[in-house]
Amino acid sequence: MELTTPYYKINIRSMYKRLFSIPDKKKSFFLFGPRATGKTTWITAHTESAVYIDLLKGDDFLRFSSHPSHLEKLIPPNYSGWVIIDEIQKVPQLLDEVHRLIESRRVSFILTGSSARSLRRKGVNLLAGRALTRYMFPLTAIELGDDFSLEQSIRFGHLPALFSEPDKDAYLRSYVSTYLKEEVLQEGLTRNIGAFSRFLETASFSHGSLITFTEIAREMGLNRKVVENYFGILEDLLLSVQLPVFVKRAKRRMTAHPKFYFFDTGVYQALRPRGPLDSYTEISGPAVEGLFLQDAMAVNSYLQLGYQFYFWRTSSGIEVDFILYGPKGLKAFEVKHTDTIRTKNMKGLAAFKADYPEAETFLIYTGERAEYHGDISVLPLSRALKHMDSLLEGNMSP
Repeated sequence: MELTTPYYKINIRSMYKRLFSIPDKKKSFFLFGPRATGKTTWITAHTESAVYIDLLKGDDFLRFSSHPSHLEKLIPPNYSGWVIIDEIQKVPQLLDEVHRLIESRRVSFILTGSSARSLRRKGVNLLAGRALTRYMFPLTAIELGDDFSLEQSIRFGHLPALFSEPDKDAYLRSYVSTYLKEEVLQEGLTRNIGAFSRFLETASFSHGSLITFTEIAREMGLNRKVVENYFGILEDLLLSVQLPVFVKRAKRRMTAHPKFYFFDTGVYQALRPRGPLDSYTEISGPAVEGLFLQDAMAVNSYLQLGYQFYFWRTSSGIEVDFILYGPKGLKAFEVKHTDTIRTKNMKGLAAFKADYPEAETFLIYTGERAEYHGDISVLPLSRALKHMDSLLEGNMSP
């Protein structure tokens, strides 16, 4: 529902209560995140009548592309509310005008977009500290509450619109074609959309694995630099994350390759080809890892816990899936799609604990019982996801 001018929107109710909150009502901020993670829905649900500009609309895009100064004409005198500019990366030259209005009129802006990195690469004004930077992720198990289903989450992920879609597979296929491929094409990040589409499928085999650019390039018949650029595009648009290896105070020789994950396990599932030679565990194992990672990264960001995310892998192949390092401590997580606890599943955690005695170590699995094996806490995945805030803050009850 709109008021008398198309540049005003009123409060609407969002489906789920998000952990994200406005950092400071007096402080402008960027809100970055992949498409369809709920940025616009959250903003319109948590801001009273605000000046709203949607740069995905053709008329807004054309107007502000040619006349950025028109922005000031939409803000009433002595206005103290929010000014929201959706998809700011579409018209980055608007940021100079935003900068001026913050300085001259103390206007408070919320600026949404797909990535800060893509803006930086364009060399545009990112307001030099005059705006905070926050991120929106897919829904978490905490936010889903009673609607959380581990089986459904592993298969379809946590994009908000999924939970009102009768055909989830069709929605994810549409997301992959519409938001991933078209977004890349519209941004002019690559002209060869066919090669990029094939790359997305190939990259799905690397979800939860080390990235070896040379091997992927050889498999696709592409130059290594092209493949590196494609992975960079995914990172620029916040569609993936590359975890570096944890090397602080390292006592062993470590791998040099990063580890790769798509931002949402449902998107990974939609991209991953399936056939008679693809086993369920080959696909679901990385999906479980990715689900844990996306929830952990979201809760860490929303609660401002300050963890940096890594993985740990020695040159001899001993590995721990996720290492979280920050002001609240050092935590190591091994995530397994298994209902049975085996000693071999704890080998990496035991080696990491030997090198880092101060670390808390956790085996997360798809079974139902919590157990304690020496220094290693074994937790069901469902419980870990539903209590991710307590788990990361270090006050989770036994």
